[in-house]
Amino acid sequence: MAETESVSAHVADADLNQTMEHLFRRAGDLLEEQDADPFRVRAYRAGADAMARLDEPASAIYRRGGLPALMTLPAIGLVLGLAIADVVDTGRWHWLERLEGSVDPVAAFATIGGIGTVLAHRLHDELGIDNIEELERAANDGRLETVPGFGPQRIRSIRESLATRLRYRTASRSRAEIGEGDPTTEELLGLDAEYRHLAAEGRLPLITPRRFNPDREAWLPVLHTSRADRHYSVMFSNTARAHQLGRTNDWVVIYGESPNHRTWTVVTETQGPRAGQRVVRGR
Repeated sequence: MAETESVSAHVADADLNQTMEHLFRRAGDLLEEQDADPFRVRAYRAGADAMARLDEPASAIYRRGGLPALMTLPAIGLVLGLAIADVVDTGRWHWLERLEGSVDPVAAFATIGGIGTVLAHRLHDELGIDNIEELERAANDGRLETVPGFGPQRIRSIRESLATRLRYRTASRSRAEIGEGDPTTEELLGLDAEYRHLAAEGRLPLITPRRFNPDREAWLPVLHTSRADRHYSVMFSNTARAHQLGRTNDWVVIYGESPNHRTWTVVTETQGPRAGQRVVRGR
């Protein structure tokens, strides 16, 4: 691939290592351009070098031993292992799409059995989730049941579809490895406040989003920051719904890269006793 584009189809085993090498180098370059921690830049470039030297398709290793098998490879820890799993399972690396301003959660959800375009929009709008992994959590923690149109039979179908698609990572990944020890609401609101303050002062690097940006303007601020051992990427939402509602400068998406591979959206509440306050969706 030349300039990195979203991986829109499943990658053949023979091409997977070269694809991941290219994607990891692209990630390292983007992080460097966006003033991220040099340690993170080096980690992705080391992962690219590891992919170049690997003499077996990483996809075969993943299918044989799941995420733990990927994490035994040189320079491939949890975060890079999940990136490989993402591409093998879904044909996309959603985190990189976010850094490039090309993420389309509605299109991703609509590929899951039991979800069409209308319900995909509803998932994103009402639950604030924008990736397959968070959809999997919502299907198993009761959140889908709160969304109109998602009855028991549909939710069961969605769980089965997700289990098939993500079978290699979910079968071998323990809760201790990922998703436990989530940041507090206060930490997320602090990240939101820091991001909006720096963005308002013009002190953040700007992304040129690929979606909803016909003039190819660099307008989307991005913040890469850390809290203790937790690494985050923060930016305004560049989704269709945010543009439709005029909320692109209000909805803030926080992506926890490590150790919590999760996404949270912070918005200004518009109704109820907390109207006018910043809240984390789903909390």
